Amino acid sequence: MDAQSRQRADEIDPADQWVLNPHTGNYELRLDQSAPQSIPSARGPKSRGTGARRAGGPDTAVAGTGTRRRTATPATEVPGQRSRRAVDASGGRAAQQQTGRRKRKPATSRKKKVLLWTSGTLALLLVGTATAGYLYYEHLNSNINSISDDGAGTGGFSKDRAINILLIGTDKRTGSGNEGYGDKNSAGHADTTVLLHVSKDRTNATALSIPRDLVTDIPDCPTTQADGTTKTIPGEDGVRFNISLGQSGRTPSCAMRTVTELTGIQPDHFMVADFNAVKTLTSAVGGVPICLNKDIKDPDSKLDLPAGEHTVEGEEALAFVRTRHAVGFGGDLDRIKLQQQFLSSLMRTLKSNDTLTSPTKLFKLAEAGTKALTVDSKIDDIAKLRDLGLELGKFDMKNLTFATVPVRDNPTERVKATVVLDEAKAEQLFTMVREDVSLTEVEQQKKAAKDKQNALLEGTRAEASDVRVDVFNGGGPQGAAQKTLDWLQNTEGVLKSSNKGNAPADVARTTLEYAPNQADQARKLADLMGLPAAALKLGTEDAQGLEGMTLTIGPDFKGAGVPITGPAKVPDDIQKVEADKKVCAE
Repeated sequence: MDAQSRQRADEIDPADQWVLNPHTGNYELRLDQSAPQSIPSARGPKSRGTGARRAGGPDTAVAGTGTRRRTATPATEVPGQRSRRAVDASGGRAAQQQTGRRKRKPATSRKKKVLLWTSGTLALLLVGTATAGYLYYEHLNSNINSISDDGAGTGGFSKDRAINILLIGTDKRTGSGNEGYGDKNSAGHADTTVLLHVSKDRTNATALSIPRDLVTDIPDCPTTQADGTTKTIPGEDGVRFNISLGQSGRTPSCAMRTVTELTGIQPDHFMVADFNAVKTLTSAVGGVPICLNKDIKDPDSKLDLPAGEHTVEGEEALAFVRTRHAVGFGGDLDRIKLQQQFLSSLMRTLKSNDTLTSPTKLFKLAEAGTKALTVDSKIDDIAKLRDLGLELGKFDMKNLTFATVPVRDNPTERVKATVVLDEAKAEQLFTMVREDVSLTEVEQQKKAAKDKQNALLEGTRAEASDVRVDVFNGGGPQGAAQKTLDWLQNTEGVLKSSNKGNAPADVARTTLEYAPNQADQARKLADLMGLPAAALKLGTEDAQGLEGMTLTIGPDFKGAGVPITGPAKVPDDIQKVEADKKVCAE
């Protein structure tokens, strides 16, 4: 029987629910009123009945008297706590009054008991919360899907260098409700691919979109099989980028290798999202704001929205990122622009106070993210994902730029279905990312101001048609001199240039030697080549007799038309979206 059934609950002292266990030295909470106390008395055998009825019979000891009274209480009723009520209904209270030894406890003692009870309750609450947190942590861990990167990544991100994450959206029709999009048995492709680069100082970020129809080379891919063995999937040349995932048994690690070969940038990690990821993540944040400059009705993606501003989530959000024929010229490049606008808005929503201060949204995001994303095995733990997220969240949204890898129509096709790399512009963009140069205006202004400090580069510039230069290969890649010559003549109009083959001796870095009367030509060529002031070398008076300057290509050569030190500005005409600005779909 509990205290309430004995009509004693109102007189149970809260502190008496906590009992000292002499074996452990700790106080223990005893909520079962029928359980006996098992604390031995410090007074010895004579006082062993004091303060509690013993389990062996109906005897009740009166405090301080050393006597026992027989009561009618059944032997099976063994209350576990002391009570302010009479020790014995027939004579216990009178015995206490006669002895005069049981005194009212002072108020301070009662307060201490209440404090002890409150502290104990708080301790239980904290333990319970910690247990719940641990269980939720384990629950989220069990949600995570992971695949080995098969050595294609760097081995993991680091806080002391730039971070590169390969984000892949697959068109695999897995998940509830996705079979209706057709091709339900497809292994999927790298349908949407973004290489996210976060700078070393975490002040800015660049997101490079790689067109799925880009013709490129896929390298051999060692791939872990289901039984733990490794199989090398043969590479292919001159194929669409999107088959670097899913097709021929390729995993995300193969897409990583393809990106590395294409850009020269090795990703630290990958994350793969399917259709359900778009639906669940957008619903978790309460929808993503979008803007349309015209009505869109696309029977293929099932998007049907009038012009204006909308907030989309779930199926409607998926329809928005999948629509292609209803925007721009109906091609994949126009869809990429639409997806960049959507991702920019999603990231602004994720970093907004409405999301970050809402426990409900954060819990939904944790649940949706861990279920919908597949990550590499080096970040298959909530703690690791949290650490990565903290690093990725440091940059300001105004310094995040989405850019599309520069491409042009495939010249070998009559019906334009694929694209090829615009090599000069693409390499210039890749170099900026590799060298951690931001695409945002604020960073460009800083770099331009720094370049102005180079006194050797200040002064007049000759016209490109007046520049005379002999190009030597002094330890650069094979064919570097000829590639540079072709670029100078065909792209920049430096027609008075010639390839002199290999230099008499290799150089440590690219140099441009010029005579005093060729300073204006040297400055012009330095601008075109992206040469730093340190690369310019003033020759002797004898050099004035030379017909042309001497450009010696060194091992720092990165490509024809690619600045040695990294370009100071974004290539012209590349497709880009600044993440902090709202853009409406056309």
